[in-house]
Amino acid sequence: MTTRVLNLYAGIGGNRKRWTGVDVTAVEWDGDKADVYRDHFPNDTVVEADAHEYLKDHYDEYDFIWASPPCPTHSEIRKITSGPDEQNDPKYPDMKLYEEILFLKGYYSGDWAVENVKSWYDPLIKPQKVMRHYFWSNFHISDTEFDKPIIEQSSVSEMAEIYGYDLSGYDLPSHKKRKMLRNCVHPRLGEHVFNAATSERQTTLV
Repeated sequence: MTTRVLNLYAGIGGNRKRWTGVDVTAVEWDGDKADVYRDHFPNDTVVEADAHEYLKDHYDEYDFIWASPPCPTHSEIRKITSGPDEQNDPKYPDMKLYEEILFLKGYYSGDWAVENVKSWYDPLIKPQKVMRHYFWSNFHISDTEFDKPIIEQSSVSEMAEIYGYDLSGYDLPSHKKRKMLRNCVHPRLGEHVFNAATSERQTTLV
């Protein structure tokens, strides 16, 4: 049975790499990221649009929804390195993260997971902690561990190998390739979360 998946803020699709038996619609507003995603997942539907608005308009068309809203304003790193002379200057946390969590809790009947980084503040809605990530979902996600290199210390080519992407053929600046890869959810973690949803759904149906 094919699972209809909405993959929001899809980036280049790290979380999606190990999913099987799926019909995926990926939403990514950045055209460069969308092009990389299309090349690696030619059977997926890729929509270049605002994922926040797309969720509201299309949520009821899917069996499973994954969302990875932008994390910089929530990250512990911003608070640690913030200051008047720093790149990570203080900003209001982007509350679209919590808007989407509440929207899915209130209106969506399928399985869903919202992923983000560990925040510099106490989360307003309690998440599940899985490795270095926060997850909000309507199913249980067990913690997991696997060998994961320290991405911050890796080169672009090393990160590309870790995630299974060859970006050498793309005419993009090195810093953008690095950001694309750093923003990936590790494929094994994406598989772990998707399998947790699938397993719970099958248990419910028995």
